[in-house]
Amino acid sequence: MDKKNVYIHGEESAQNVGPSKTKIAYQRFGDPSLPPIFMLMGAGAQMINWPEGLCMKLASHGLHIIRFDNRDAGLSTHFTDAPVPDFTRIQSGDFSTVTYSLSDMAADTVGLMDALGYESVHLVGASMGGMIAQTIAIEFPHRVRSLTSMMSTTGDHSVGQADYSLLASLGSPPYNDRQAYIDWQIRSRKAIGSPKYPLDEEYAAEIAGMAWDRDHDSLSMIRQAAAVLKSGDRTEQLHSIRIPTLVIHGENDKMIDVSGGRATAAAIPDAQLVTFEGMGHDLPKALWSEFAIRIANLVKRAESLR
Repeated sequence: MDKKNVYIHGEESAQNVGPSKTKIAYQRFGDPSLPPIFMLMGAGAQMINWPEGLCMKLASHGLHIIRFDNRDAGLSTHFTDAPVPDFTRIQSGDFSTVTYSLSDMAADTVGLMDALGYESVHLVGASMGGMIAQTIAIEFPHRVRSLTSMMSTTGDHSVGQADYSLLASLGSPPYNDRQAYIDWQIRSRKAIGSPKYPLDEEYAAEIAGMAWDRDHDSLSMIRQAAAVLKSGDRTEQLHSIRIPTLVIHGENDKMIDVSGGRATAAAIPDAQLVTFEGMGHDLPKALWSEFAIRIANLVKRAESLR
């Protein structure tokens, strides 16, 4: 399929999805009759943070791409009536202020599969999205054909550590002013991005502005981060995964250290690990073709085993 001929569908939404009866906003790329890939984004990020160009490259390999907003992101359901997570209590093991876990977000994704009529799909998850994808493969193994975990980790706190001094220097994103939010997003992406691949600031500003216009819930990332902490270490459960798996990670990732990717690949039987020198916690345009080829090859192998 020529990428020039990839059909980009408009944004849609599914209602009453999964056990929590959430609304999930999504968008498709390409022919719906082709093997489906669900794209799961990270904490505080929306489906538009999956670059349209990358989605089109994937679709051009004969795949049907579905990117979507997780709960508490973009145009999907926001849990605005939930308590504000108390991270002091969370760190002491008290999760009473945490409304949901990665398992609940996994159930949302499976519910979206049901809503769209898929018995099983291929999963590609980035950062927290990789954690959700891992959780689906663990808890709903029959619903997953292949797993690609990108710049993610296992939940074991001894691996995949963030550079907390860097994160502290960035401060919290401002949610009271659109331009200030865009400026913060650019500073943040420069700080955690890829040293080998300079940030396209014009594109980053465009996506940040779109994200603000779609949703700027100041507690979304906090609720999602709390879900990650509540869900704990998946290492032992990852041993149970028996589907073709690809783990992609940047060697210069300051948000989730590359040790998280290495631990993920080590925990999943026969997983393929690919690391990129000079890549940080982002999706550099220069690597889109490489990502697309590797993911498409994984999907092709998984489809041949069905």
